[in-house]
Amino acid sequence: MRFRRTSARTSIRTGARIRTRIGPIQRPRLLLALALAPLLTGCFASAGGEGGEATGESGSRLRVALAFPPAENLSPYGADATILSRLGVTEGLTSLDANGSAAPALARSWQREGDRSWVFTLREATFQDGTEVTPARVAAALTHATEAKPAPAALSGITLTAESAGGDRIRIRTNSPDPVLPLRLAGPALAVLSPKAYEEKGSVDPVGTATGPFELTKVTGSTAATLDRFDDYWGGLAQAAGIDARFIADGTARTNALRTGQVDLAEAIPVAQAATLDTATRRETATTRTTSLQLNTRTGPFKNPKLRAAAREAVDTSALAKGVYEDHADAGTGIYGPAVTWAAGKREQPVGRERAVKPAGTTITLATYDNRPELPEAVQVLKQQLEQAGFKVELEVREYSRIESDALAGKFDAFVVARNTLVDTGDPVAVLASDYTCDGGYNLALLCDKDVDRAVTKAEGTADTSARQSAAMAAEAEILGTDAVVPLVHQRVVTGVGTSVKGVLLDPYERTLVGPGTRR
Repeated sequence: MRFRRTSARTSIRTGARIRTRIGPIQRPRLLLALALAPLLTGCFASAGGEGGEATGESGSRLRVALAFPPAENLSPYGADATILSRLGVTEGLTSLDANGSAAPALARSWQREGDRSWVFTLREATFQDGTEVTPARVAAALTHATEAKPAPAALSGITLTAESAGGDRIRIRTNSPDPVLPLRLAGPALAVLSPKAYEEKGSVDPVGTATGPFELTKVTGSTAATLDRFDDYWGGLAQAAGIDARFIADGTARTNALRTGQVDLAEAIPVAQAATLDTATRRETATTRTTSLQLNTRTGPFKNPKLRAAAREAVDTSALAKGVYEDHADAGTGIYGPAVTWAAGKREQPVGRERAVKPAGTTITLATYDNRPELPEAVQVLKQQLEQAGFKVELEVREYSRIESDALAGKFDAFVVARNTLVDTGDPVAVLASDYTCDGGYNLALLCDKDVDRAVTKAEGTADTSARQSAAMAAEAEILGTDAVVPLVHQRVVTGVGTSVKGVLLDPYERTLVGPGTRR
């Protein structure tokens, strides 16, 4: 049985669940699933994890400490989407391989019919509530995503419609040519859930309605979640019996939990704590995450581009990389960092920057969140740098779930955020559309510039991979030219991994952590 807790935004079911399955496992499906399991686990392992196949053997439960408590009651349409994907709960039609290319997930293959139409062929799979994954149900799930407010970042700049194409196929059409649709569908926010997830109007419930190897069965507010192995997973039985996840915002507490054996995995170990872990329990991964200073271009002092230029000139990014991040990061060079290997060779100089004026005591509010312990220290250093340049700085630091809405509403003059530039789709253009265009859903700088929108639109319409990358860098130059964003550092993340744990999925996109082959 289930007990239901509702909220104004998203419904989450909590409490114990007695599992029932509908019908026997069909042998052809089981054989297909076992045949395909190495394809999935091999893809993820190549993205930086350790090897490990899902053999179906019964294993211990994994204890995982996550840095970010749910900000939106585990709705898949916002920041919580990556929590669900990292815990192996949700899947989309596609995934990302180690090279950032689209790889099979719930769709085993796809082909483009024309500029605005694609057909995806589904594999045999089952939702965690026992119902079948069918083209009609997948189409309904994608339709719900398109109707979400605000729209998922993966859908920035595009409108799609989905319908059954007969048999095991689904047809997806877009309002404009979209050459990277398979990459877009890999976004965690476009996870496919069963019809039961959408029963309550205006909410989405991922408890027992996803397709991944682990089923979310209980959520304890913003402190913990319980997951059990999903026995009918198309990729074969996971090696761990389940996951006991704890949301621990304090980085020192997460590190101590790993060090004392209370958890098996701890994400986002603070750089100040990294040296306290044995090398055998410390994993450092280059990521596509950039920490940046976002300046409010709509209201307040930074509506003036000359003051934005003054703020940019005041920042010493090398001091941040070496001091705050203790050389676990690279000094900011652009929106895309060294982990985006092609970016440096295509980077262009910022376009149309204004000359800086003296701040003359201008008061600004600088804010960030403490889920990533380096950020409060970073804003302290930024405060000193900005004040040396002539600004007067007031600081505000909160937990992410309590500050996100205010940041998006423009209630601060400046906001420091750590953003994975390829997390939403794997497409370099997507983050530009979502974060820096007039209609972007995660536009912390509240930027609305016709030249930027024009450059991003051009990049979105470019099909050839190399040309699309070049167009993305041209758009980056336009964005940096507005001084709406000041790239600070490009991060490497440290994950704490117990010595008995195998098969952890560490990838530069930070979408995965636990998969079928993760065990202890």
